[in-house]
Amino acid sequence: MNFEESKVLQNLPKQFFASLVKKVNAKVATGADVINLGQGNPDQPTPDYIVKSMQAETAKPANHKYSQFRGDPELKKAAANFYQREYGVELDPEKEIAILGGSKIGLVELPFAILNPGDTMLLPDPGYPDYLSGVALAQVKLKLMRLKEENGFLPDYDSLDKDIVDRAKLMYLNYPNNPTGAVATPEFFKKTVAFAKQNKVGVVQDFAYGAIGFDGKRPISFLQTPGAKDIGIETYTFSKSYNMAGWRIGFAAGNADMIEAINLIQDHLFVSVFPAIQKAAITALDSDQSTVKTLVALYEKRRNQFFKAARAIGWEPYPSGGSFYAWMPVPKGYTSESFADLLLDKAAVAVAPGNGFGEGGEGFVRVGLLIDEPRFTEACQRIAKLHLFD
Repeated sequence: MNFEESKVLQNLPKQFFASLVKKVNAKVATGADVINLGQGNPDQPTPDYIVKSMQAETAKPANHKYSQFRGDPELKKAAANFYQREYGVELDPEKEIAILGGSKIGLVELPFAILNPGDTMLLPDPGYPDYLSGVALAQVKLKLMRLKEENGFLPDYDSLDKDIVDRAKLMYLNYPNNPTGAVATPEFFKKTVAFAKQNKVGVVQDFAYGAIGFDGKRPISFLQTPGAKDIGIETYTFSKSYNMAGWRIGFAAGNADMIEAINLIQDHLFVSVFPAIQKAAITALDSDQSTVKTLVALYEKRRNQFFKAARAIGWEPYPSGGSFYAWMPVPKGYTSESFADLLLDKAAVAVAPGNGFGEGGEGFVRVGLLIDEPRFTEACQRIAKLHLFD
């Protein structure tokens, strides 16, 4: 007996990163020394104090039982204290924070927690590809907000079609931005709150790279904006700040109605997260954040090294202000994908083609700052031999 996938699953977008990994692995299989600049997986280990906390908590029998459905109250309290300490934002731990098994879960499940099939939501273009999964699963309509370099890769609300705005019920943002490295300003977030209130649009700000800002400038939280909690939430992950990508832990904070919708759908899908992981997450949030500062300094050093090496061959980057990515223009005569394929084939350098993040990413490739500095120089030296930027 054969079983076909549901139409909902058949309509899911193709996994962009899976196809990228397949190409890289095929090149590695030929014996090539591939310099992989296409990945987005943190390369540093989880700080030792978090690992030790996890080890101790794993040994406790009390943590082997089912988690509380809506997360450990102590973790929610730690998250609220974190936002108060780091951003000056007051949050009710029980009503304004939801524990997530990684922020991706919240971003994918929210559309079918607060929207109905046929409703319209707005997504950034280019943007994180997995946002599209929530669109498909919720069976909602999608309208894209083009992010342009001349506007600092921030959406221009005034340029959006009025009919689309009138129908939109939910909007996603992501700053510091993946894939561009752009950062939001307080003025932009104020405009966002005003736009959302005027048009009755809910806002979700994906703050995955919230800890990673450069040039002495720390990324701001959307929730610092007056009125932000009236219309939206922010999702935070431990993956980037604490190198806990495989641990799958994060949280959402902000609007109480959105948080309740997340909690309600998770009551039916999950039994929260392994308690020991939640305890280790408390340790991370309650720490002095010195390891986070050290990590950010490493990424900034890598960014500067890559920028220097790229400029030396005539390849001018977009001046990213946050995240651990560089957004690089494609030379004339190439598409994002043909350029990425050329670099992998002829230079054994892997980059992520910008069109994998949406049509708005065409003309760029994404470089991950996730390898040792000398390899950035070597990658650019290999690319220089192709004479693409002479």
